[in-house]
Formats: sequence, structure tokens, C-alpha cells
Amino acid sequence: MITKPDKNVSRKRRHNRVRKNLFGTAERPRLNVYRSNKHIYAQLIDDTNGVTLVSASTLDKDLTLDSTSSVDAATKVGELIAKRAQDKGHKSIVFDRGGYLYHGRVKALADAAREAGLEF
Repeated sequence: MITKPDKNVSRKRRHNRVRKNLFGTAERPRLNVYRSNKHIYAQLIDDTNGVTLVSASTLDKDLTLDSTSSVDAATKVGELIAKRAQDKGHKSIVFDRGGYLYHGRVKALADAAREAGLEF
């Protein structure tokens, strides 16, 4: 009997395919998204130096959330990452959806970051 690989293995394969072509620089860092069942995390990464420039997640003390696994929580994380990125002087970025489908929480985070001033 042939079994399908689990969801995370498939996601990592998709992410590796996308990452072959995506690259974050100091001028235009990569906005990486990781989504777990309970939380969502976002990082701005400079791949040339291998450094995380800015990060935000539903675990941040700055956010007051009713539910950490909702579209509303992802929207607030998107606004927070955009604010922190602009405070550090980053306006233009490359979006890395991390192998996830572009809908739901990932889309909400991206749309909120765009509305808050990030360009991608």
C-alpha cells in the first residue's frame, strides 16, 4: 500500500521549490511566514548575511488577542511586522509564504502588512 507523505513534509518540499528562486537582501529582505495550529510567526530575513532583522508572532507581549489561531490574530501580526520593519527602515520586501497556500491566515497577514505600508 502506498501512503501519502504527511502535510508538513509536502509543505517543506513546496517551500524548498519556492526558496530556490526567492532571496532576501539587506535592501529587500524576505518576509517569511510560519503557521502552526495555535500560532503564526513572521520574520524579516537578510539571506546574504543570514540574519533575522525583525520578527513578530502571536506570542508577542505587545499583542492582546482573544484567539491566537484566527485570521484576526494573523492580521494583527501583519500590522506589527510592518510597523517594526518600517521602524528599522525597510519598506520593500520579498514575500515568502513558506509553502502554505495563499489563503486564510497567510493571506490575512500579507494583506495587513501591505495595508500598513510594506511593498511586495
